[in-house]
Order: sequence, then structure tokens, then C-alpha cells
Amino acid sequence: DGGPEVLAHHRDSLQDKFIEIPCSEDYNSHKRFEGCTPRKCGRGVTDAVITREEAERIRRIAERGLSLGGSDGGASILDLHSGALSLGKHFVNLYRYFGDKIQDIFTEEDFALYRDVRQRIQQRIAQAFGISSASMYLTKPTFFSRINSTEAKTAHDEYWHPHVDKVTYGSFDYTSLLYLSDYTEDFGGGRFVFMDVGSNKTIEPRAGRVSFFTSGSENLHRVEKVHWGTRYAITISFTCNPDHGIGDPVL
Repeated sequence: DGGPEVLAHHRDSLQDKFIEIPCSEDYNSHKRFEGCTPRKCGRGVTDAVITREEAERIRRIAERGLSLGGSDGGASILDLHSGALSLGKHFVNLYRYFGDKIQDIFTEEDFALYRDVRQRIQQRIAQAFGISSASMYLTKPTFFSRINSTEAKTAHDEYWHPHVDKVTYGSFDYTSLLYLSDYTEDFGGGRFVFMDVGSNKTIEPRAGRVSFFTSGSENLHRVEKVHWGTRYAITISFTCNPDHGIGDPVL
């Protein structure tokens, strides 16, 4: 196929890059919300919304939370909203499992930073797609991921399959990823790949980089297998349907 086209190199510091693409029909089978449901579709990437220092602080939140558990396979999840945490081959509820000890792991400042970062990403997406930020709602799953080269032990560990977010999670309308580590420095492999007809478009993760896109079949994607090191990211997802909205996590 002539090899992949790199949309964002890890060495580049990108102000804003946005590519508009035709919307799929996926949104037609769901209730439409005027002024929010995508009519303009596409994908964007920016290094200008979250600083590298903020990304490092967010990564430390992920590291502390994931140090309490972790998958037996290569992909571990931490969801501060629902409390879901990978533990061995299963998930536990972090808040029930660890109870008051959570206060020793996370601080109010951690959650305030998390909220602030989420809001800035939400505003950037609204701006790119010409919608109102107030008409978007955070939805589940919104979660941290830690991926290393350990062999998969369950289906949950197999993160590399091509998928469409709107098909996998019906509530998703806009998906974003905040990368918390650097391609080639912290890990090898693990690039994000948009799978377009005739060619692939890749994003090389860089701490503080945000990629975002409409969640329908126009943005079929996958993540390459991580070959070495550890890749941290947070997936932050938005819906136009208030019934599927979730609140920010609180201690």
C-alpha cells in the first residue's frame, strides 16, 4: 500500500492539524442532537492544549492508580469514573476494593488537574467541529491505559484489533486520546493508526499530544502492538446524548 502516511511525527510540536472527512451513516441509527451530533466529521491532532509537564503529572496519577493492580496481559485499564481497575485476568472496583486507602493514593489536586485537562480537550474538540462545548457530555468508558509488550492473557488484553468506537460503544460521538509518554523514547510500536481505504495514517504518540476524531466508521482505527517499554494514554470520550453522560470523578 506504499506504506503508512504519518499525520503527526513524535518530534514535531504541532499547533493544530485538522483533516475533514465525509461522515459515515453510523449516526443515523441513533437519536440526533442538533448542534452536536456530527455533520462535519474528521480528525485532528494538537500539541498546544496540554503541556508536557501537565502530561507528566497526569501520567503519575495513572502510575499510582495502576500500581494497585495491573493486568496479567499487556494492557491495563484504570477508570477513575467507575473505579474499574485491571487486576490479574479480571477487573475490580478500585473504590470498593481499597476503600479509604484511596485518599493516600490520589489527592484533590490530582482530580482538579484531571477535570481541567478534560475541559480543555472538550473545548478544543467543540471548536474544531463547530459545535457548542456545552452540548457535549463526557461518556463512558473514559479511562487510562498502560500497555507493554507482555503477551495477552484474555480478550481484554487484545487492544490491537481494528474497531469503530461508535459501533463498539453506541454512546460515543467524539473520541479523544491524550498521550502521556513518547514514541521511540518510552516505548516502541504502539502508534495509533487510522485505517483508510488504500492507505493508513499514523499518529506517533508524544507526551501532551491530543488526537481527536468523530467516532463513526469514517475513523476505523487500531493501535499497533507495543514491542518494548510502556505506553501510557488516556481515552476521553464524549456523547451528544445527555442520558449517556457521566460526571467527573471525585475523591
